[in-house]
Amino acid sequence: MKFEEMDIWKRSAWLSAELYKHFSQTKDYGFRDQITRSGLSIPSNITEGSERGSDKDFARFLQYAKGSCGELRTQGYIGMDLNYYPTRNWKTLDTGNTRIIRHAR
Repeated sequence: MKFEEMDIWKRSAWLSAELYKHFSQTKDYGFRDQITRSGLSIPSNITEGSERGSDKDFARFLQYAKGSCGELRTQGYIGMDLNYYPTRNWKTLDTGNTRIIRHAR
């Protein structure tokens, strides 16, 4: 199956784009760069694992994507504490992130 057809990839690509949209004007460049990199690494790892052609490689890269999901969750909680992201909006993104984690198991 092509990665573009995978639900897990579609969800993670959407999540990454939403992060970029939300934080595009954020002046805390370190935080902005870190949270968008974490979000971008999720679909990127799914793609890389898919393109390698073996189930073993795909499983390994799904674990990398899962790790990036955890990193993103931590940054999201910190961003809420800093009022960079409204709680209600983060909960929507975090729900998508949690679905990605469950799918990557």
